Amino acid sequence: MRGRVGLGQAGREAVLGPRELALYDSSRPFELRLAPGGESAALLRAHVPRALLALPAGRLDRLLGTALDGRSGVGGLLTQFLAGTAAGSAAYSTGDLARLGTVALDLLRAVLAHHLDAEDAVPEDSHRRTLLLRIEAFVQRNLHEPQLSPAAIAAAHHISLSHLHRLFAGRDTTVAAWVRSQRLQRARRDLADPALGAVPVHHIAARWGFRDHSTFTRAFRGAYGMAPREYRRSYTPR
Repeated sequence: MRGRVGLGQAGREAVLGPRELALYDSSRPFELRLAPGGESAALLRAHVPRALLALPAGRLDRLLGTALDGRSGVGGLLTQFLAGTAAGSAAYSTGDLARLGTVALDLLRAVLAHHLDAEDAVPEDSHRRTLLLRIEAFVQRNLHEPQLSPAAIAAAHHISLSHLHRLFAGRDTTVAAWVRSQRLQRARRDLADPALGAVPVHHIAARWGFRDHSTFTRAFRGAYGMAPREYRRSYTPR
């Protein structure tokens, strides 16, 4: 997370910088130390039984003591998730922790499979959940794009539109409705922000991907029971 850390195992040596990952087997000899230079370092470790990884144990040994990308792609999703989970751990219930553990395990499996070229060894449920996480992250990054449609989302992830709809089938909402709700939530947050009080409502609508003001007003009223300007006025100090 900060500084540089050296990890040695299986005859390999990895020097990790911020947001880099490495895999080691705690049942075998390993060495973990600060990298030369004397600076302080912060390290986040996740301990997972091998049996839960659902990947060939012999092939996993190829990754021991090597640096893995934790800044981009699915590795970036894993490091962001672990860092965020650790930072907010005091607020989680026992049930929350069980569900978050499942997500963390799915992401870790996906990272290892990516580096082993063994996607076919990852259980189908993990594939589905990991793909959904990637899709959700993609949507959040691109909410400002008016052309962010179900077809565009499917194309960006190299899946068919019908496959995308099947992924969302258990959510009691459609892909388009979920994207619209995410946009509306961002717009509502901006309308309640006093620092953005001088920004015209139609600019906020455009900022979150709504092509025209009337469509945004109807959608906002349908979701929150009042027009955007009314909502903003309810947060304006008198």
